[in-house]
Amino acid sequence: APGFIFTTLPPAIVAGAKASIQYLKESTKERELQQLNTRLLKNRLAQLDIPVIPNPSHIAPVFIGETETCKIASDQLLHERGIYVQSINYPTVAKGEERLRITPTPGHTEQMTDYLVNVLEKVWRKNDFKKASDWEKELVLALMFQILD
Repeated sequence: APGFIFTTLPPAIVAGAKASIQYLKESTKERELQQLNTRLLKNRLAQLDIPVIPNPSHIAPVFIGETETCKIASDQLLHERGIYVQSINYPTVAKGEERLRITPTPGHTEQMTDYLVNVLEKVWRKNDFKKASDWEKELVLALMFQILD
């Protein structure tokens, strides 16, 4: 769209972006904190058997596998707990690969992570969402039936 392609940025925004880039070229503190916060979140979710898709990035994709279920989780987190977590559905991901996209930042604290993890656990229990071990059992059964066929 022309409004998107030809939009110019105010000088103050450009100066702020440039200063941010220059700062981040010098500082590793923020990247280190983001990595630590991501590792903490992924580990805490794994301890609760909440399915996180393994990946090397700073994103913690929490696997749900159904569009409607994914929307329910996202809506409950927002409307009942004030936590915005993006629901990722088809066509961004293939049908059956729906997930919540959680992105810890350097600004998140351990207390914030604890709150999020506790709320996610409550949402999982309330809705009887599949846990990581449930998905693993389904995969094993599917593989067994393929072998037997």
